Amino acid sequence: MKYTKLNFMLSVLGIIIYITDLIVDIGVSVRFFYEGRNVFGILTVSFMLFGTLVVQCFSYSWFKADLKKAGQENQHCFLLLHCLQGGVFTRYWFALKKGYHVAFKNSSKIDNFMEEHIDPHKEVIDRMTDLSMLRLFETYLEGCPQLVLQLYTFLEHGQANFSQYAAIMVSCCAISWSTVDYQVALRKSLPDKNLLNGFCPKFTYLFYKLFTLSSWMLSVVLLLFLDVKIALFLLLFLWFLGILWAFKKQTQFCASISMELLYRVVVGFILTFTFFNIKGQNTKCPMFCYYIVRVLATVGILVVFWISPVSIFNSDYFMSISITVALTLVLGIIFLIVYYGTFHPNRNEETKPDEIDGKAAQRDCRMKYFLME
Repeated sequence: MKYTKLNFMLSVLGIIIYITDLIVDIGVSVRFFYEGRNVFGILTVSFMLFGTLVVQCFSYSWFKADLKKAGQENQHCFLLLHCLQGGVFTRYWFALKKGYHVAFKNSSKIDNFMEEHIDPHKEVIDRMTDLSMLRLFETYLEGCPQLVLQLYTFLEHGQANFSQYAAIMVSCCAISWSTVDYQVALRKSLPDKNLLNGFCPKFTYLFYKLFTLSSWMLSVVLLLFLDVKIALFLLLFLWFLGILWAFKKQTQFCASISMELLYRVVVGFILTFTFFNIKGQNTKCPMFCYYIVRVLATVGILVVFWISPVSIFNSDYFMSISITVALTLVLGIIFLIVYYGTFHPNRNEETKPDEIDGKAAQRDCRMKYFLME
């Protein structure tokens, strides 16, 4: 597997989106405080801190594990960089520096690496996969709650300023990009996984995630307008069920018990917004049940809103939102069926146990223990 010039340019695009998302989030929080909406400002900052703190914890634990694997001593400068919230940027620096030499320089240095039995392309791909997973964590821990908040403020006032429009658009782009980028990077980093090649599979997967996420977020926003306590109870209940599912599957992603517990908490949170395969096992039945519950919950929220005597929007405005929720959910399910029926890399293989469970565990790549299908 080669790390190409196109891969390098996409990696650069990834950090540009990451920085843009960070700048827009800061701008939105500042505007909230400036306009006197302190609650929204505090929530925006809280989501940012929650996401980045979790990401720094995972990044530093991976640095320690990689240094230990290489027989090197733990360097305290890495701990300081992560405490200063610079872990992701540090990883980008090392990955892009290495990726540039691999993709653009002559093969003389590559040959030296090969003599040491180290595949530089594989090394760069693994580093980029780590970054893709960290971005995925931060996207769902920070971006999804912020997108719900942005949609809530937009629908509450019926209009939005430029920064709010920018935040909504950048959040959608960040969520979409991180989801597809991780799926591609994951399969590229694992030699026993089929690649997700071509534009059609990638765009189908993108629209499946984007439409199902959009429908659910709009449904949550509607429920927030109806009753904030009920909406929070529903989200916390779904989060709790996601954590229970992670414990039931006995995930083995992290080396330490404490990080594994944190990982399961993060898994539960992500499952609140979208489905993914947390252990690489056959997920037809769990996915079917997940989206049946999602459809029932969405329909239930719409029905409650229609019969509710509380008038929150005018009827014409709510009609368009209801149609959007229903249409995006239907489209998301259609793209899901098309992806798994036509474009999934393993569609032509016989049903079999997960590659992890069916083989002896090989911890050459931590991503073998986190699979998003």
